[in-house]
Amino acid sequence: MTYIITLPCVDLKDRACVEECPVDCIYEGERMLYIHPDECVDCGACEPVCPVEAIFYEDDAPEEWQPYQKANAEFFDDLGSPGGAGKLGAVAKDHPLVAALPPQAE
Repeated sequence: MTYIITLPCVDLKDRACVEECPVDCIYEGERMLYIHPDECVDCGACEPVCPVEAIFYEDDAPEEWQPYQKANAEFFDDLGSPGGAGKLGAVAKDHPLVAALPPQAE
């Protein structure tokens, strides 16, 4: 089990969660942030600092946002486990679920 980032993060990417994460497992895609499921230690530090309530423990995400569990995991299919978002920097891609979304109003 792990935390996931969902729809409210798309086109916002506040990054407060990135600064709060003690293990540097929140990576930046083009339109949203993603939590690496193998690097996350389930500490929950990211959840309360998210200003748009986009972060959920995967079993607690609203039904309509359950596909983001798969999107967070599959974002890393070709990246593997880089061992820290800070080392990798922003990634010039998004999961197809996110890439297909229309621009989100702020």
